[in-house]
This record gives sequence, structure tokens and C-alpha cells, in this order.
Amino acid sequence: MKIEQSELKNLTGVISLTLEPADYQEDVTKQLKEVRHKAQMPGFRPGMVPIGLVKKMYGKSILADVLNKKVGEGLQKHIEDNKLQILGDPLPSENSPKIDLDNEDTFSFLFDIAVAPEFDAKLNGKDKLTEYEIEVTDEMANNQVNSYAERFGEYIAAEEVAEGDIVKGLTKQAEGEIVKENAVLNPAYMKDKNQQKLFIGAKKGETVTFNPAKAFESEVEVSSLLGITKEQAQELKSDFTFEIQEITRHTAAKIDSELFAKVYGENAPEDESEFRARVKAEIEANMAEDSKYKFGLDAKEAIMKKMEKLEFPVDFLKRWVLATNEKMTQEELDKDFDKMLDELKWHLAKDQLMKEYNIDVQKEDVEAYAKEVARMQFMQYGLMHVDDQYLTNYANEMLKQENQLRGIVERVAENKIYDALKGVAKVEQKQISHEEFGKLFG
Repeated sequence: MKIEQSELKNLTGVISLTLEPADYQEDVTKQLKEVRHKAQMPGFRPGMVPIGLVKKMYGKSILADVLNKKVGEGLQKHIEDNKLQILGDPLPSENSPKIDLDNEDTFSFLFDIAVAPEFDAKLNGKDKLTEYEIEVTDEMANNQVNSYAERFGEYIAAEEVAEGDIVKGLTKQAEGEIVKENAVLNPAYMKDKNQQKLFIGAKKGETVTFNPAKAFESEVEVSSLLGITKEQAQELKSDFTFEIQEITRHTAAKIDSELFAKVYGENAPEDESEFRARVKAEIEANMAEDSKYKFGLDAKEAIMKKMEKLEFPVDFLKRWVLATNEKMTQEELDKDFDKMLDELKWHLAKDQLMKEYNIDVQKEDVEAYAKEVARMQFMQYGLMHVDDQYLTNYANEMLKQENQLRGIVERVAENKIYDALKGVAKVEQKQISHEEFGKLFG
């Protein structure tokens, strides 16, 4: 096979491949024999179909398959041998000669290629980054302790309505026919403070007169309370009576061993002092993760700044995107192309930095990160301390999904890059309050 490459101009070039019979005939003959061995045709014993008939029926498709395979292998070898950093994939050139499988035995193929520009994404001592140490105050710890107490509290029956209580009863339209049994409302959700005050202090068995249209912000809330349509609620202006039949109050749990066990399970602290210390340590660990996330954002920004002036073969890349995404329109491509180009720059930068710092993503790294992702997901639902085996099983199921696996591998690689940068960039350690840290994202 003869392979030639044109001189690269503006990061693009052409690879030409020419195949003569000596390059492909042996493989074609081998495949014809394999087909003959399996072929079954009326009038012939299995495996005894004449080779000429097999060639007549299957020869062209076999030749096409062999040529495609040879061309693909030739392109890949040329790219590897010449250490070309190809962008996208080679695309058949618009100037490629037509292939005549019936009348020719020498075939030429032309492919357009594009290569990445030369760049240096590495940081050094002149690049300044900040690693934040977020202060965790006793107030933050106390707020979290109170949050646990609220979460693991209980609902009790009350005799008099207080702020935050849930009220259940019979409501009737003062001048009309609307009646709703077992109506439930929470005065705290009323937008009108005067309407709220009508309920606060009222006792079980008493009747309160109020105006739902004034009390609630939207007709959806009114229709839900009274069991009427949204259209009816829009027209409603009249007062209603509410006979209080039940009052339910949420009370926070006591800060004692029972709460400690609910929060931490078998490894619960023995006393309140230890409980508060562990809560504070957990907040510190979470703040450390937030700090790590911010460092990664800043590091990525510094890396991308080194890539921002690079010139890319835009026309080729757009052509490649359209060729590999049949459902994408030119309009969609033009709208999203800048974002795609930034993603390409980041991909190239990551590849370079992983080689520079000898970074390798191991299976154990991926599994550990997947467990951390699972843990954070459970925390969002209030499940703070999920059994480790359950986390492992959940993470394993997550990794069976290709998109999830790919995303986690990328995050692990990025985190390793950021850790490596701490040893090469100028990193300032800075203490900061939680409030000030939050403003950094504004």
C-alpha cells in the first residue's frame, strides 16, 4: 500500500492511499473460500459451490469490505507512525476519485485530516492559585445540630394554634354553597399577615372566619384548600368559616442519646459534647470538598486562559461534527460551536497534563469516587449515614451506565490534575469565612 501525506497548511492536510492487487487480493481470496465453505445452493453439496459462482455472487461486496478494512488500518498506522494529533476523524475528501470495483484493480482514496495546534497548557510558578480554608464556626455547628433535631422530631396534637402548626377542620363558604370537610391549612403559608393572626391562638373546637382569596397567594392554593377548580378559585372573593377539629404541631427531638443514634446509627457518640464535635468535623469535611471544587474551577480557568488564543481548523471541525451527527442542523452547530470548541480545548489540555504528570486513572479511583457521588446523593435526601455495603452496591450499579462511568472517569482525572498543579503553580493558602466564600461564586 502506498501512503502519502500533503504538507499541512492551516492545520489541515490530505492523506492519499493507493492499493494494488498485491495489497488486498490474498485477503479477498481467503474470504471467498470461507464463504464457499459455508455456502448452500440448490444443486450443490454444502461447501462444493464453484468458486467462480461464489465470486460472481459475493466478490464485489467482499472486495469492498477488504478495501475498507485495509484503508482503515493504513490510516491508523500512518497516524500512529507520524505521531499526528488528529482532531476528530479523517474525512473522505471531496476530491476523492470514484471507485469502480467492476473495471479497476488499483484503487486510490483521499482523506482530509486536521491536527491540533501546538500549545502548552502547563502551569508554573508564575501562575497564582488560591486554596481556601473555610472557617467552620460554632454557630454553623449549632445550626446543623438544630437541623438534626428538627429532622428527627415528631408531630404531636395541640389544643391551641401556634405559629407553624397545621390545622384541620370543616370549612364553609359564609355566603354560598362551598363546603370542604377535612380541609388542611398551615397559617404560616398565608401571604397576608392579618389572615394568619386570625388563626394564631385559636383553640380546638373554635371557629375562625377568614378570606381564602386574601390569605393565599395563588388560585392553586385556594382550589387545593377548598376542593374547587382553579377557575372557581379565580372568581372567589367571599369569606369562609373554619371549624378547627385538629391541631398538629411539629416538635424538635431532644438532643440526647436517642437523637445521636438516629443520626449516626451503631457508631453514635456517647454524649452531647462528642456529638457536636462530630457534627462540626462533618461540616469541615464538606467545606474542604467545597474548597477543592473552587480550586478546580480556578485551575481550569487558568489552564483555559493558556488555550484561548489558539487557532483551530474551524471549517474542518464543523464539517466533521455534521458528518458524525446526522440529526444536527447547521443552525444548531453554529449556535453551539463555541461551546464545542471550548470542550475540545479542555480535552486537549487534559490529555497533555495527564501525560506531563504521569496521571493514570485506576479502577479503584473510579469506584471510590462513585461511592462519594452516591453518598452525596443520599445526603440530599436527608440520609446522612448510609451503610457502606449499600453505597458500594449503589455505586456499582451507577458505573454500569456508560454515561455515568464516562463522567466519573473524567472527574477523577480532573481532580488528579488539580492535585498535581498544587505542586507546580504558586498556591496561596487563605482562610475565609463561609459567607465570604459563598460570595466568590457570585
